[in-house]
Amino acid sequence: MNTKLFTPGPSGNAVLITRVADGQWHALDDDLVIGRGHTHHRSDGRMFVSVDAWHDAAFDRLAEAMSAALPRPLYTVVDEADMAVTDSWRRAGFTIRRREWEYVVPTDPGITGLEAPPLPKGVTIVPGGEVDERALREVDRAIRAEVEATVGWQSMPAEVIDHPKGDTIVDPSKYAVAATPERCLGLIRVVRVKRPRVGLVAVRAGEQRRGIGRALLAHALGTLHRSGCGAAWTEVHESNRAATALFEGMGAQPVSSNLELVLR
Repeated sequence: MNTKLFTPGPSGNAVLITRVADGQWHALDDDLVIGRGHTHHRSDGRMFVSVDAWHDAAFDRLAEAMSAALPRPLYTVVDEADMAVTDSWRRAGFTIRRREWEYVVPTDPGITGLEAPPLPKGVTIVPGGEVDERALREVDRAIRAEVEATVGWQSMPAEVIDHPKGDTIVDPSKYAVAATPERCLGLIRVVRVKRPRVGLVAVRAGEQRRGIGRALLAHALGTLHRSGCGAAWTEVHESNRAATALFEGMGAQPVSSNLELVLR
């Protein structure tokens, strides 16, 4: 357990910062917990930090202690509309790395215009729960390697689901794929927690611009529509003009934005 004393908090007492466990810090004011800090290792190897504090002094001291104790770079994600939290991280030295727009996507094919788009000859959509796991993992690894060799996987929307190291498929039932009899050409992941979220749509580099991604979206959104879900959610990097044009062309509406901040 590591402990540090910092400048006075709301009560006039010094704020006590204590590392209570691996990746967990508490801010104490006269033995009262007035803030907590946490770390989280993402699947791409990056370390993200978060702070939940009742007062600016506690936030600043937690951010300072965590930044001093942890290897850099450090990352955090904030709702852009929450200006107070954004300002707090910027006081700690974090800068904006990228912005992701959150979209609400209609599922009704009458709105999206995705009613049974044609697929290339020999390509079929295999629904979630029916996908061969070995083929799914193979196409996932291949697409990740292609992305990493070009723009880098860190340019993709941040993934928040924990999984064993080296295994990026957490639940194969969440995936549908476009496949030929020989191999999978692309995949889509839809996760339902509080609301359905399209987490990933990807097609092998050599198979792009053939309508496969559009067909995968049509399948996923159509399945949600038939189950009674009127909308899904997704995130798009602000620089991804192709994805922005695709979703907005389907009637998707931006509803919020997230900022990814970094301390180098």
